[in-house]
Amino acid sequence: MGNAVANSAAGQPGIHAALFDAYPDALIISERSGRIVLANRAATRLLGYEVDELRSMHIESLVPDPVRARHADYRNAYFRAPRTRPMGTDAELVARCKDGSEVVVEIALSPLASGDSTFVVAAIRSIADFPRVEDALQRARYSEQLARLGRIAADARDPMLLLEQVPALACEALGAESSRVLLLEPNGQWLSVAAGVGHVPGQTVGEKIPVRQDSEAYLVMSAGESLMVNDLGHETRFVVAPGLTEAGLLSALGVPLFDRGRTIGTLAVHARGINRFKRRDLQFLESLSSTLATALQRAESEHALNHAQRLESVGQLTGGIAHDFNNLLTIIQGNLQVLEELEGVAADSYACELVAAGLRASRRGAELTAKLLAFSRRQVLRPSRVEVEPMIHSLTEMLNRTVDSRIEITSRIEESGLAIHVDAGQLESALLNIAINARDAMPDGGSLEFRAWHCGVLPATARREREPTGPILPPADYVAISVSDNGQGMSEETKERAFEPFFTTKAAGRGTGLGLSVVYGFVTQSAGAVEIDSHPGGGTRMTLYLPADDSLPPEPRDLSLAVSGLAPGLRILLVEDESDVRRVTGRLLRSMGCRVTAVPTGEQALATLDRARDFDLLLSDVALGTGIRGARLAREARERRPGMAIVLMSGFSAELLEEDPDFPLHALLPKPFDRAELANALARALANDRTT
Repeated sequence: MGNAVANSAAGQPGIHAALFDAYPDALIISERSGRIVLANRAATRLLGYEVDELRSMHIESLVPDPVRARHADYRNAYFRAPRTRPMGTDAELVARCKDGSEVVVEIALSPLASGDSTFVVAAIRSIADFPRVEDALQRARYSEQLARLGRIAADARDPMLLLEQVPALACEALGAESSRVLLLEPNGQWLSVAAGVGHVPGQTVGEKIPVRQDSEAYLVMSAGESLMVNDLGHETRFVVAPGLTEAGLLSALGVPLFDRGRTIGTLAVHARGINRFKRRDLQFLESLSSTLATALQRAESEHALNHAQRLESVGQLTGGIAHDFNNLLTIIQGNLQVLEELEGVAADSYACELVAAGLRASRRGAELTAKLLAFSRRQVLRPSRVEVEPMIHSLTEMLNRTVDSRIEITSRIEESGLAIHVDAGQLESALLNIAINARDAMPDGGSLEFRAWHCGVLPATARREREPTGPILPPADYVAISVSDNGQGMSEETKERAFEPFFTTKAAGRGTGLGLSVVYGFVTQSAGAVEIDSHPGGGTRMTLYLPADDSLPPEPRDLSLAVSGLAPGLRILLVEDESDVRRVTGRLLRSMGCRVTAVPTGEQALATLDRARDFDLLLSDVALGTGIRGARLAREARERRPGMAIVLMSGFSAELLEEDPDFPLHALLPKPFDRAELANALARALANDRTT
């Protein structure tokens, strides 16, 4: 009888057979035993089998393994009371395809009587074809991918491990052919291809590409907004990178990477064909970018903290050694000088040669210890206006992702618009140091709160913290930032020694004892103060009092300045006492079209300015031998030529402050430098001079 139904339907030359075969849903007819007798072409598209293959199969072959054993009972129950009804109202239905994959479906059953036999017609439809369902399923997959990245970010201590994962994860989730993470170099002129998958011409991992104002990356970074392109072949907002359209990569997504409000790069994805991406795909990539940026911020803060601790430790060690070694060198050098003047030695040329060699070696040793002493001094801070609320928000967001999940982290900003004048990186490291100590004081979990408020004049308790190492701070305007925990607290003895270098209450190997020492050094060097309020079992509140900043917020960074050239024929007065450095710097400047006059001393530079008054810029080293030093030269040059731009260069960060603490630090060009860094420093100095 089954063959009769099959032959009747399949062999019907009229409209019935055509309708059966053209029906958009998969149709399968089976008999009571479960044997399939007929299927249409939609069934072959959905399940991957040919019609003849399906006609030789049993219906249970299309049922997933976990429910196959029970399906015969369901089938028999249906044939005992056949009727038209949907299946799976209480559970999700899944059909098994020829290749072993599974597809979520909805099924409607209808009985079909033919003679004395009853058959069942199953109309099967993939619900993945429904836009809302498809969208929900895709968003669920995106959430799973983001959770996976979050786990990687929490476990990976090396940010490169995370960077390597992100492009592959983006391509997998979006079904794209290529993805790249591009990070802006410090000079603002180049983008480094930090990680990527798939081939993009000219964007090999590790390669550096110039920042072009007409590029896709520049458009994303300068606007600070995400970008979706449906057809690169008809794009007019930027110049499409060579090779993309030739490779068929016509659809693109790009999102900016942020670090504390500034753009540091982009995350880009490209796919073959047009109109490949939707709004939900862009939102997923934005979430991916946010997770990556947060992880990079954490790694940067941890690196800054470790760097500060190493500098403190090595600085104390080298400073002590250099001091003692200088005493030994004084004895050696003094005795050699006395020996050199003895009559018997003076008459002996070989003895004189030995004494002279010893004196030269002692002088070289003195030069070495001078360098060690310079290294052991405090690091020069780069204070600037820091917005308190976004800084604390960024820090708490990072800590929420990285510290023990049993610790609840909150923040409370008493008023909007709070700003302080400090080194932003050192402040974040100090707060991170305090938060790490608080975490260790709460091994079983607890709460950690960041609070900020405007306090005006320093409280007397905070002043007393400064008395052992410096004068009491004069009354001024201050902002207070406190970090409070409900951990184990400190005894009075521990509080007294909390800021001592190498003092720690942690187990051996778990702490260097430099964390709070670094905090104290940073705060006091920033003209601030610190206060500890703690007692055993009652938690700890550490409060930093830092100078308020009532200046206007800085203008957003202009990327075009970093990539702009210098005007040809720029007249530069170069002052450098080292002949080799003077020669190579002059060559660099001339290669940029500048006209250069080079002199070795500050005195000669002032004399040159008196004779020729058409210089556009003064470029001088800070240390200029025994004569006029760079900061003084800059001050006197400004008095003679108020409109001339000035850039100081130095290999020692502390020299500038020793000579003139009030000189603007943004005009300092660190050595060594390359051509791009030199050009960028000159361009910024000229731009600042035009706006002041």
